[in-house]
Amino acid sequence: MTDETTPGDDTPWLSATELESWVPLSGMLLGLVSALDAQLQSDAKVSFFGYLVLAGLSEAPGRTLPMSDLSVLVHGSLSRLSHAVSTLEKRGWVRRSPSPENGRVTVATLTDAGHDKLVATAPGHVEAVRRLVLDPIDADQLRALGQISTVIRDSMGSPCAWPPRPAAG
Repeated sequence: MTDETTPGDDTPWLSATELESWVPLSGMLLGLVSALDAQLQSDAKVSFFGYLVLAGLSEAPGRTLPMSDLSVLVHGSLSRLSHAVSTLEKRGWVRRSPSPENGRVTVATLTDAGHDKLVATAPGHVEAVRRLVLDPIDADQLRALGQISTVIRDSMGSPCAWPPRPAAG
């Protein structure tokens, strides 16, 4: 809907100018995730979300993170993450265990087989990212994309940075 209003409606509808940016952005977001997921499923038999879990664990100290921290890193609910990790566990790529520091906390650890899978899968994923995102834009657009993406991500209350860093202290 555009900025047309009906009596008693105080909804701040999008203007024509705002829609001109929002519609392509929403289409790009949905299409990009779908294309990356399709590439990873086809080439490596792993979902985009599963790949993000493997990649996140690979960058963590000891290739291990508490499930709650991992869910924040990959922007998924604990339920979605648990389901994905179950699939990755069945393939021998991730192992769950109680935290040595706090037995009430469950940690996920990338196994050697999972690391090998990630290393084998990464080149195809990087090629898809280059083809779909990086190659069509120039250096100035790339910088702007990064800046705009950061502002939008932070406005959603998701200030996590990739890759994960060891906790201070």
